[in-house]
Amino acid sequence: MPYSTYLFDFDGTLADSYAAIAASVNHVRASYDLPPLDVDGVKFHVGRGPDYLLQHTVPGGDLPKDLARYRAHHPGVMKALTNLLPGAERVLQSLHQAGKKIGLCSNKPRVFSAELLEHLGIRQYFHLVIGPEDVVHPKPAPDMLLTSLQRLEVAPADVLYVGDMIVDIRTARAAGVAVWVVPTGSETRDDLVAERPDRVMDRLEEVLQA
Repeated sequence: MPYSTYLFDFDGTLADSYAAIAASVNHVRASYDLPPLDVDGVKFHVGRGPDYLLQHTVPGGDLPKDLARYRAHHPGVMKALTNLLPGAERVLQSLHQAGKKIGLCSNKPRVFSAELLEHLGIRQYFHLVIGPEDVVHPKPAPDMLLTSLQRLEVAPADVLYVGDMIVDIRTARAAGVAVWVVPTGSETRDDLVAERPDRVMDRLEEVLQA
């Protein structure tokens, strides 16, 4: 493995949390008497941060109030409705045993990511967890990755970022790190291929081939 450090996105990369996110979005929508969206209707908007998510799923809403409603509701559903994707635990365990540094860089609020990592039994593998509240600009700006490089004291050439979206590819390119993606999130394999990452995987375990 030529990389010393592996940074991961969360939603759609390590875990399927779309049902939980949809439940909280629909809780906010209900406050406006809007009908619920199905999971696929919400999934497309996940991965670009909570502001983007609610602006695109709750038309005509009040963003500060909507964010507060979402954050108050989400802890009650996120554990029951979030599951690790196939291979995620094996990949993290293998990288950890190989002495690699592992970090999480997600547009999901850090408090939710950290709690879910504990609940899913994988928190011990991570050297750091970065969320949008830790940087000036969320993904696709490179801030999260650059912050991780600084804290872990590693160079861009030593890092592989693993995600599931075009936003992850653009984030990695802006930070000057390699990027592999897996089509288990909210975008198709063809869309990911068109963005020309370093590799599009069929399954997450292919990370171990790095």
